[in-house]
Amino acid sequence: MNLLEILKDAILPFSDGKKPPLHVGEVMNLWFYLTATEQTLRGEEISLNTAQDPELKEKIKDVIHNVHHPIRTELQEFLRDEGVPLPKTTPDKAVGDFRTLPDNAKLSDEEIANLLSFNIVLGITYACRGMTESVRPDVAAMFAKYQMKKAAFSITFRELMIKKGWLLVPPAYHPASSVSSDN
Repeated sequence: MNLLEILKDAILPFSDGKKPPLHVGEVMNLWFYLTATEQTLRGEEISLNTAQDPELKEKIKDVIHNVHHPIRTELQEFLRDEGVPLPKTTPDKAVGDFRTLPDNAKLSDEEIANLLSFNIVLGITYACRGMTESVRPDVAAMFAKYQMKKAAFSITFRELMIKKGWLLVPPAYHPASSVSSDN
């Protein structure tokens, strides 16, 4: 099964330009995804200003410029073209050097990395929801693309988190070797 062929076959019927209107679920999922992307960007912009580790700063720049900015731009254009009002958002955060903030007033590099990782997981999960709830194949394809972008980023980001010792791993589960028959 070739994922790209499946996506192409799903979108091909709409290549004549005729698309049904979005249904309310698609609008909500797209609108919410844009809102969440905007808020995630604000956190990443602030994190970029306070992160100390050079490799982490590069990964933050990568996710901002190669994942979230393109998603935001595509969603804004798509929603405008469909006549859907854009969500109210806050302005981008300025780049600065805020490393002199006291440590207890900012997130540590480990906290920044885990927050970024958590937001990526949420984005992948919500994109899956948007994809499966879409009736229009072009909307489903957008959400599939967002999943792939975030999954691709997460692969290299996980490597950095492991290397730095920041990855939060639950303890191993070892079932009891003997179960009492008195229960």
